[in-house]
Amino acid sequence: MKTFKIFLGTAFLLLLQSNHLIAQGCSDAGFCTVNSFQPNNNDSIKTYHNQIKTGIFFGKADNSISVFGNYVEYNRQIDEQFSFDAKLTTLAQNGNDVSTFGLSDLFLNANYKANEKLKFTLGAKIPLSDAGKSKNNIPLPMDYQSSLGTLDLIVGVGYEIKKIQLVAALQQPLTQNDNQFLASQYPASSALRGFLSTNKFQRSGDVLLRVSYPLMIHPKIRLTPSILPIYHLKNDRFTNQNNVELEINNSKGLTLNGNVYLDYEINRRNGLQLNVGVPFVVRTARPDGLTRSFIANVEYRIRF
Repeated sequence: MKTFKIFLGTAFLLLLQSNHLIAQGCSDAGFCTVNSFQPNNNDSIKTYHNQIKTGIFFGKADNSISVFGNYVEYNRQIDEQFSFDAKLTTLAQNGNDVSTFGLSDLFLNANYKANEKLKFTLGAKIPLSDAGKSKNNIPLPMDYQSSLGTLDLIVGVGYEIKKIQLVAALQQPLTQNDNQFLASQYPASSALRGFLSTNKFQRSGDVLLRVSYPLMIHPKIRLTPSILPIYHLKNDRFTNQNNVELEINNSKGLTLNGNVYLDYEINRRNGLQLNVGVPFVVRTARPDGLTRSFIANVEYRIRF
């Protein structure tokens, strides 16, 4: 088992050196950042019933776009079994002479701990933007929207086997957004002409499975490699300039990401975390604008 730990940690660190891959960056708007779906969350507030986390992240996206974001999150342990989380996010994008910024989403989740190894989560992602941003009165693609603009149901289950942490979850849109981007509205010389059209965008749901294993490399320092496959359940749809609804071919399928979490416990109340993610496998078409070649997140947390 010790050899397995060393191999897994080393493999992840080597894979993180790659800069030629593309990943679904759900860290800015997706359920892979929900507190109960993150590695090591079981011990976040054992002694203290409250926790506040704040973080910033940076990523490189498709089409020469850079993304920046931040968030603030509150976690409350009600009793031995029940807890809830609330998280507010923002996002900024810059590239191709377009810069945008806005509120993203509000995540609200309730968690039930059945026993020391099994827990359940039920929640929602509430959009704070309708994904309808435009420039010069022409709609922008999803790559420049601060939110997917959908109200989503989130359900998940977590289980631990000999320190191996497993999470399975579903994020299903209950509503759709107001994006009206058609690539044909832009001249042939525009970089945005090459983006996927998302007019009257109909986004399908996702399922994920996260497998994580914490490695204590110092009493105050923990390294946690994590594999994160995400499967987009169906092809997304859009309406073209002739008002005909069409499938976006190859937009369903698997995205496989790898993450490494580095946690430093300053003291019993305060901690820092660095989280870096890269891809291994991607979907061919990703019209939702969540693609990242890498993403890095720095977080500070305080318990009370």
